[in-house]
Amino acid sequence: MKQADWYFDFVSPFAYLQLGMLDEVAKRATIALRPVLLAGILNHFGQKGPAEIIGKRQFTYQYVQWLAESRGVPMCFPPAHPFNPLKALRLAVALHAEPVAIRTIFMHLWRDGRSLEPNGDWEALCARVPLPNADAVIQEQWVKDMLADNGRRALAAGVFGVPTFVIDGRVFWGADSTQMVVDYLDNPARFATGEFARLAVLPVGAQRRAPS
Repeated sequence: MKQADWYFDFVSPFAYLQLGMLDEVAKRATIALRPVLLAGILNHFGQKGPAEIIGKRQFTYQYVQWLAESRGVPMCFPPAHPFNPLKALRLAVALHAEPVAIRTIFMHLWRDGRSLEPNGDWEALCARVPLPNADAVIQEQWVKDMLADNGRRALAAGVFGVPTFVIDGRVFWGADSTQMVVDYLDNPARFATGEFARLAVLPVGAQRRAPS
């Protein structure tokens, strides 16, 4: 089976939605779960996230909620968004990105609508995972180093957002690309011929100038 690297950040509601669709991919490939800090990727490319753009923020939230309800996926946004996901990402790394732990963290944030704040929410999550002495463990250097390495690996693979699958060096961005991932795994040759081949080298026709 092929390996499919899944890059995600808990801050992304689209990553939560794609989480529930991983089973179809897992039938066709071995999935490596790779938590990354989305903010680092956006900073690298000089981009803003959807929640940082006025107007797009409200639409995105309502669109995600509509998608979840349309698909029968339980969803309740955390108390505030965007939030700092660093503790959750380090927690996932400290737990060696175990699938059950990843799912538990996502459910805590996006199904139960809880936070990462030390108001009882963070403590409840650490108990559910479970990870004794979580506050100390997530500060260990190996945890920080591994999360940073995931970020470097993502950028080297061409990842520009989350959630993203990388398979055979190809990037599949967004929850809505899940069926494309499945189709690629079923018939990779299709994506190397015809219009797919032409689009891979399509020239740029015009470029915007940076604001002066």
